[in-house]
Amino acid sequence: MTAINQVTDLSREGDVSVITLNSPPVNALSAPVRDGLYEGFKAAIADPDTKAIVLICDGRTFIAGADISEFGGQMKGASLFDVQEMMEGSPKPVVAAIHGTALGGGLEVALCAHYRVAVPSAKCGLPEVNLGLLPGAGGTQRLPRIVGPEKALDMVTSGAHVGAKQCLEMGLVDELAAEGKLREGAIAFANRIVAENRPLKKVRENNAKVEAARGKPEIFADFRKANARKFRGFKAPESNIRCIEAAVNLPFAEGLKKERELFLELLVSPESAAQRYAFFAERTANKIPDVPDDTKTIPVKKVGVIGAGTMGGGISMNFANAGIPVTIVEVQKEALDRGIGVVRKNYETSAKRGRFTMEDVEKRMGLLTPSMSLEDLADCDLVIEAVYENMDVKKDVFKKLDAIVKQGAILASNTSYLNVDEIASVTKRPEFVIGLHFFSPANVMRLLEIVRGEKTSKEVIATCMQLGRKIGKVAVLVGVCPGFVGNRMLAQRQREANKLVLEGSMPWDVDRVLYDFGFPMGPFAMSDLAGLDIGWNKETSKSSTLREVLCEMDRRGQKNGKGFYDYDENRNAKPSPVTEQIIKDFMAKSGKNARSISDEEILERCIYPMINEGAKILEEKKAIRPSDIDVVWMNGYGWPVYRGGPMFYGDAIGLDKVLAKMKQWQSEMGDDFKPSALLEKLVAEGKKFRDLK
Repeated sequence: MTAINQVTDLSREGDVSVITLNSPPVNALSAPVRDGLYEGFKAAIADPDTKAIVLICDGRTFIAGADISEFGGQMKGASLFDVQEMMEGSPKPVVAAIHGTALGGGLEVALCAHYRVAVPSAKCGLPEVNLGLLPGAGGTQRLPRIVGPEKALDMVTSGAHVGAKQCLEMGLVDELAAEGKLREGAIAFANRIVAENRPLKKVRENNAKVEAARGKPEIFADFRKANARKFRGFKAPESNIRCIEAAVNLPFAEGLKKERELFLELLVSPESAAQRYAFFAERTANKIPDVPDDTKTIPVKKVGVIGAGTMGGGISMNFANAGIPVTIVEVQKEALDRGIGVVRKNYETSAKRGRFTMEDVEKRMGLLTPSMSLEDLADCDLVIEAVYENMDVKKDVFKKLDAIVKQGAILASNTSYLNVDEIASVTKRPEFVIGLHFFSPANVMRLLEIVRGEKTSKEVIATCMQLGRKIGKVAVLVGVCPGFVGNRMLAQRQREANKLVLEGSMPWDVDRVLYDFGFPMGPFAMSDLAGLDIGWNKETSKSSTLREVLCEMDRRGQKNGKGFYDYDENRNAKPSPVTEQIIKDFMAKSGKNARSISDEEILERCIYPMINEGAKILEEKKAIRPSDIDVVWMNGYGWPVYRGGPMFYGDAIGLDKVLAKMKQWQSEMGDDFKPSALLEKLVAEGKKFRDLK
């Protein structure tokens, strides 16, 4: 075996040279990896005793993509194109041996081999779209030549990781090797190619599938139309589509040129900068400065959930999905049966959509144990209460749990707003109490706000962070304050949205501006969807707010076809003249005259106070870092990923601009707009949120 460089070795087994990469953790295409590949292939091609070449990787994966840290910087060493040219132009057959994942640049390298062998557990994909980019090393030109334009469109715009068996069916992989026997399988395959004198299959020359799609623009028109809603606001999907169009309509070299042009355009776009930031922010959220990676965790083999409603049922599904048994407790048999029935229906719907089998449905349902007794939670390692959002009710539940559940178990509250320390104070184990704020629907939404109490132990924090990842959530650690991070900032937006409506805007104006900014829906449409009567009490209602009047008129939202909006039988919304009149009546009573409010003011009034509140949260150390706040908002509240979260957006538009507006509004409308001391400090020092350590 010869060491090419610190990450690449070259060895020979009979007539086959084997180039082995080992650059932990994921063999990313850094400068040393590219140099090692280039020199390795050069040496193997020059070796007169070598008849075929196998490229394989050590560690847990094949090449899992580009080295993102190099993006935007000065490239060193051999370029990826140099490596690909060397591989594809090799006079000796090249076999890529794939395990783990061949993603992005990794798959683009594999596509320059003449053949590909993979183990059944391997996955391939081009996920650059999730970073606001497109495959920039020939992926959009070679992929459709193997799998066809239709499948290529789906892969490059979804970033999906495709399993090896499906890759074999599509022709992306030529053969499957036995699990754990990839090296032997790839070498045997290479020997077979030589013995059978098979041709050097260059993907770039395989034009049959792209030529079959030429002159059929409807392939692309239909795809754009079918995905318009999903792609809204994102720049990268359209650029990816245009690249596949180029693969169909242009010669390979020209298509490659088009891909490069669009890649460089995306690379400097604000959308891609935001999406790359989001990628790293999500991973950084796992790092807790005072909770080291080697902190001891508590084994969680059984979970208890109190409440079988929408929230409790959804929370339970997360654990059952991860293979963890759950005991669900409800007070009334009817509520318990209804809750379990909803869970089953959700699972069966997923099975009908092909996400898993009916056998999986039964397996998951078999992990759920319904109960009407808190005593059945005694042996659980973690108990989560998902009861009514009332402090007295929650304290009563925790007092009972403290007496029933075994010592060493974690007691968690799903509260979205209440003080976790006050809840913990009624137990004899406050160090084992934590907030686990799931978002509705809990089986779908990715965010999990983990609320650290004053006395919560590091072991409990480490356990919950780890468990969050295990159940497929994006976990963010936050501190105790009203509404924590997400709801505390949301309150700022809601307040201003409601005020704007009583100054001259209509609910549909506010909703339209926020929808155009990139949110899935505006605050008033969201209220209608959730139900205007949530938290409303007929007995105490005094017609003091727009919402109260609507509820008193039995306008409850989408559920009964009338709320802020009027709805048809398909729940399509249209502005309501009833709501408009109620707003005018409110303004007449207050003696205000409606003024013309620009879209710009609506957006700034809704967004800038949120940024300011985020700064206060950082000041108070209720969030560890600005990027954690952004992760909360992108994963729990529909903030558009291509705008990078409220703190990233604040940096992008300029904190001086945000501060100037807050000061202006404070002088005009009062201390709702009082600037955060941190915001003032950063502007005075010419710094941004990203400069905070």
